[in-house]
Amino acid sequence: MHPTYTVLAHTFLLAALAAICPKASIAQATLPGALKLLGKYTVPYNMAYAGTTVGGLSGIDYDPKTNRYYLISDDRSTVNPARFYTAVINISPTGIDTVAFTKVTTFKQRNGTVYPNSKQDAAHTPDPEAIRYNPMAQHLVWSSEGERILKKGDTLLENPTVTIADTNGQLIDTLPLPPQLRMQANEYGPRQNGVFEGLAYADHYKTLFVSVEEPLYQDGPRAGIKDTTALVRILSYNLTAKQLQAQYAYKLDPVAYPPITTGAFMINGVADILHAGNGQLLVMERSFSTGRMACSIRIYVTDVGKAQNIANIPSLRQTPPVKPLEKHLLLNLDALGIYIDNVEGMTFGPTLPNGHKTLLMVADNNFLPIQQSQFLLFEVVP
Repeated sequence: MHPTYTVLAHTFLLAALAAICPKASIAQATLPGALKLLGKYTVPYNMAYAGTTVGGLSGIDYDPKTNRYYLISDDRSTVNPARFYTAVINISPTGIDTVAFTKVTTFKQRNGTVYPNSKQDAAHTPDPEAIRYNPMAQHLVWSSEGERILKKGDTLLENPTVTIADTNGQLIDTLPLPPQLRMQANEYGPRQNGVFEGLAYADHYKTLFVSVEEPLYQDGPRAGIKDTTALVRILSYNLTAKQLQAQYAYKLDPVAYPPITTGAFMINGVADILHAGNGQLLVMERSFSTGRMACSIRIYVTDVGKAQNIANIPSLRQTPPVKPLEKHLLLNLDALGIYIDNVEGMTFGPTLPNGHKTLLMVADNNFLPIQQSQFLLFEVVP
């Protein structure tokens, strides 16, 4: 999450204040007809596990073979070194029974050392956001949003990355970054902490989709209250060749609610993506406005096979896409009538006794006592 988001939310709010048999893999997932909430679960604030503080849970993935979940923390090596957790989440048709963490693993740089924090080495401090597990290769892929700080005498430009790592956290390789996604000192390229928020495997783990949270500077303005012009990019990588093979334009909704005062911080962007089979992606849009405690989360369905490849278009502002991704609303979590925190990750989970799959979401609490490390369990209704 963007530091401004955390500071503004924190300032305002303080002022105001049974295991199920896994059956299907991601490659076998089918497109949902609806999502039915089964239950929720909240991890205690600042829960200690294996010498670390559990928090900042920004991404989640599920391995049906081992019934194990992978959860990435967006801690920038500030509280503890950059890391991911493995967990067992026991669910039933009536909800989530327990979330039990079983291991914590630190990410390693190419030389085998843990990642530094911003005081130790700001140019190499990660900003972890998303994680996926590849059971075919038995390794992980995770994203970092890099950094963009432009101050007089203090300019820091760190490119976002998509990193392949083994299950011990050791870096294996990184995927090539297209020129549009390189951090720049001028208004070209990604915005600060508005870059790689979502990852999704497809085609039996031969393709990786990577979503950008907010519009690139050259692609146009950020989402506003009433506009429908904000465009973000979703990248597609050929993992066999480790090359970018396509980019697609996705149009964001407006920000869901106005902030408490005009000009206060607000955002809507793509927080995660998930492959649902046959070229279909689930896209999670997350909206936040200062002055409103809850986030507004919408899940859309889109089909990449019906969209234009925009990889060779440097600026979507100058050359608008002829055929952006079409999207269809699957669920607006506002309609559930419950408090929804900063949900940032989703994964398909085990199969229920009725044969329906499950979908789990996780919320990032930003290591703040006023927010929740929240899990939400849904039944995927065909």
